[in-house]
Amino acid sequence: MPEKEEMQQQLKDAVIKGNRNAVESLIRALLSEGATPEEIMDRMMIPAMDVVGEQFSRGDIFLPEMMIAARAMNTGLAILKPMLVAKGAATKGRVVLGSAKGDIHDVGKNIVSMVLEGAGYEVIDLGIDVSPEKFIAAINEHKPDFVLMSALITLTMTAMEDAMKAFKSAGVRDKVRIGVGGAPLTQDFADKIGADFYGKDARAAVTKCNELTGH
Repeated sequence: MPEKEEMQQQLKDAVIKGNRNAVESLIRALLSEGATPEEIMDRMMIPAMDVVGEQFSRGDIFLPEMMIAARAMNTGLAILKPMLVAKGAATKGRVVLGSAKGDIHDVGKNIVSMVLEGAGYEVIDLGIDVSPEKFIAAINEHKPDFVLMSALITLTMTAMEDAMKAFKSAGVRDKVRIGVGGAPLTQDFADKIGADFYGKDARAAVTKCNELTGH
């Protein structure tokens, strides 16, 4: 049996390389060694996907490799999510999230969703390529505290601006706090479109939600 630290590195490498079988066996081995679900997520899984995101942004890997890594990440999430949700305290708030219209990437969004649930939030995930109308319908139906929009490519950033305008026109803008995130985004862009906050990664998104809800 490898030492715990060695297994931690092996898990990171398995996520980055997209080795789903290794991800599952290593997570179960780490849990049996006493690692907590939070520790596995925060120290291994999320940092591994950060590496994948950086590689994709630099052009070192392309969409097929990124999707293989995402599938490996999802394998891990399927094991850890029930444990994290079960340990969550009373719901801190309700979050609607989705990838902006035209964006079919869900890796970052899925990580944010899982981390939020693990932190005690109720999450309504609208999926990918979400139109402003679908966001508005979800706001009216679920009455969330937050709406989080993600974009992984520059072309779909304009869809976020369009959504903000649609929220105002529909009279729902002031009913929710809106956060945006994704590789090409910046705080300046979030300020420009009138979002309430920008989160550079899943942990930042949870921190912002906690700050705004007073948790």
